[in-house]
Amino acid sequence: MGMQDFNAGVIKEFRENKGKVGAFGDAPVVLLHTTGAQSGEERVNPLVALMDGDRVYVVASKGGAPTNPDWYHNLVAHPEVRVELGTERFDAVATPITGPERDRLFAAQVAAQPGFAEYEKSAGSRVIPVVELRRT
Repeated sequence: MGMQDFNAGVIKEFRENKGKVGAFGDAPVVLLHTTGAQSGEERVNPLVALMDGDRVYVVASKGGAPTNPDWYHNLVAHPEVRVELGTERFDAVATPITGPERDRLFAAQVAAQPGFAEYEKSAGSRVIPVVELRRT
């Protein structure tokens, strides 16, 4: 099964179970709708989210790959996104977080989901982006 098939299954499970996805345990999951940077087509990606109060963040880990995921390039080109969180859908603006605040949030993600520490090691010199999905 390829990543596209895996994601399709996760999206289906997310929508059938009010945002809960077995493969992610108790981790909050969002469906992030972006606009393709080159194609202009809508893309949907299931992502583990980091909740910080009422703020929602996602981490562009790409499993520790040396490059950023396509969805990250899409939201940099088109920061207006749509988010599904549980049964809620909302429009948001995606804003990459940098500096000490990025480091604090990434550490919080590692505390919640320790596997992200391995992604950081595998990414080499790439600083894994943290993105706020700010409701509009």
